[in-house]
Amino acid sequence: MKLELKFLGGYPAATLAQVQDLLAQGALGDLLRKKYPSAHEVRTDRSLYDYVNALRLEHLRGGEPVNKVCFDSKLQIITHALGTHTTVSRVQGNKLLAKREIRVASLFKDVPIEFLRMICVHELAHTKEREHDKAFYRLCSHMEPQYHQYEFDLRLYLTHLDRVGPLAWGA
Repeated sequence: MKLELKFLGGYPAATLAQVQDLLAQGALGDLLRKKYPSAHEVRTDRSLYDYVNALRLEHLRGGEPVNKVCFDSKLQIITHALGTHTTVSRVQGNKLLAKREIRVASLFKDVPIEFLRMICVHELAHTKEREHDKAFYRLCSHMEPQYHQYEFDLRLYLTHLDRVGPLAWGA
């Protein structure tokens, strides 16, 4: 019986078959833990802000500052929202001020740093490129050369989370 792999839509049939086999054998979690043995240390909104700002300064020096970065327990993987970026514009006097916010789903508190980095890079890229087009993914790959691998592995983790439950990452 084939299970629906909702986080892996668009991947080749051979890849999906491998994931199905790993799930059937109960080996997907072990594979992920072997590849990414420990969770990161970014636990607070302040440390997340510092982490994202360091990424921004390293890769998007000319980019607009991000005013707020936080973990958000209301973001749900069911609606495929792992992170959000918003720009709030306000009129102050005769000026139009824009404030940028990035919210990251709380599930990223307990994952390897590579997964957190992938979602932060993704949301930061949206501050320059609005659409998921070639320019957007080129920018993501510029900021994190392993972006596509981390995204795929995160999708594997979300599949495991959906089918089996959370993984206990080492500290």
